[in-house]
Amino acid sequence: MGCFLVLFAAISPRLALFFTWLFTDRLSVAFTTWVWPVLGFFLLPWTTLTWTFAYAPVRGVSGLGWVFVLIALLADLGLIGSGARQRRRRESYT
Repeated sequence: MGCFLVLFAAISPRLALFFTWLFTDRLSVAFTTWVWPVLGFFLLPWTTLTWTFAYAPVRGVSGLGWVFVLIALLADLGLIGSGARQRRRRESYT
C-alpha cells in the first residue's frame, strides 16, 4: 500500500490524500477535526499529505518530520506563486 501511495502522490497529492482518507485512518489520527484536511486538500495539498504521514499519535510532528513539512509547504507556496505569475503574464498579453 505504501508504494502505491507514493506513486499516487507523485501523480497528484490530492489523489494521494483521497486514497489515504479512503483506505487508512491517518487523517483522523493527524487531525482532530475535518476542517483542516478539507482546507488542506484545496489550498496546501503537499503540506497536508506530508503532515498526515509525519504526525505521530503520541508526540505529533517532531524532528525530521518538521523538515519534510517545511519542504512541502515551500513546494505548495511555490506552486501557488507560479500559478499567479502565469496568470498575470497571460493577462498582460491580452
